[in-house]
Amino acid sequence: MAVYAGVDLGATNIRAIVADADGTVLGNARQATPQGPVGTAVTDAVLDAIRAVALETNTDLASIEAVGVGAAGALDLAAGIVEPTNVPVDRVPLVGPVSNLVEADDHSIHLHNDTNAGCIGERFYADRNPDDMAYLTVSSGIGAGVCVDGKVLGGWDGNAGEVGHLVVDPEMRRPCGCGKAGHWEAYCSGNNIPRYAEDLFSGEIDGNATAEVPTETALPVDDEDFSAADVFAHAGEDDFADHVIGRVADWNAIGIANTVHAFAPLVIYVGGAVALNNPDLVLDPVRERLSEMVFINVPEIELTELGDDVVVRGALASALTGGTGDRRDFER
Repeated sequence: MAVYAGVDLGATNIRAIVADADGTVLGNARQATPQGPVGTAVTDAVLDAIRAVALETNTDLASIEAVGVGAAGALDLAAGIVEPTNVPVDRVPLVGPVSNLVEADDHSIHLHNDTNAGCIGERFYADRNPDDMAYLTVSSGIGAGVCVDGKVLGGWDGNAGEVGHLVVDPEMRRPCGCGKAGHWEAYCSGNNIPRYAEDLFSGEIDGNATAEVPTETALPVDDEDFSAADVFAHAGEDDFADHVIGRVADWNAIGIANTVHAFAPLVIYVGGAVALNNPDLVLDPVRERLSEMVFINVPEIELTELGDDVVVRGALASALTGGTGDRRDFER
């Protein structure tokens, strides 16, 4: 029996699923993403995840016809690697090792940026399949997969859609995990919200020129475990937490408005842990601001219905369709 696999290589977790030729998911596996010391440790974890789901479903690895991989980071498609921005390793080989594992040629391994895989997932499984749409993730990092005129944009080396690295702050006051500064992700990703809050509270970075930064807070800003979850958990109860959430909403609105002006999507589906866990606090403020910032058609802003499965399901859809992710290629 022909079997197909999808893999989501994220900054925190690696997920793998297998499905039959009809797209019915047979099983899944999850494990933590190694944080070093070298990229091959991450490669080994991806291979272990595929082995685990194959074992769970009694699948012969050699029966896997194709594998789709959605990976967070900059891609080098010629070399078949990803260079993660939120995992402390340089290069993670993927295509060659995965093809060796399943005894397939490299053309059967379809490597995508994770947000492009998410975009493929949204289009493949959605009840309506708009030709102009985007999938935006707000998680450890920020990125977007974009579909224009029915084609998911790949770009040079598959790196289109890195909207989290749009410069939203021309003063470049906050460093981004990629090594640059002033990027959208530096203010609004799950990894950087607590760092931004610390800067606001210490006065190292200005808040909103029209609103004073509260000088007292219940947030554990000096705790090394201070997280974005702490900020959102104090919403409505702590003035400083509300201030941070408001500033994050301002930056998110700028980033999304720039995305809208660049690609003119009909709808933007939003996923990622920050958005999925706090949809009202993340999406509602953007909806309120967007019409004042966008001069073309304002798209719908919707939470993904695929939850945290969106990337791995999109990777699977890519495997089922020979890499295109187009449902018409699956239905033929």
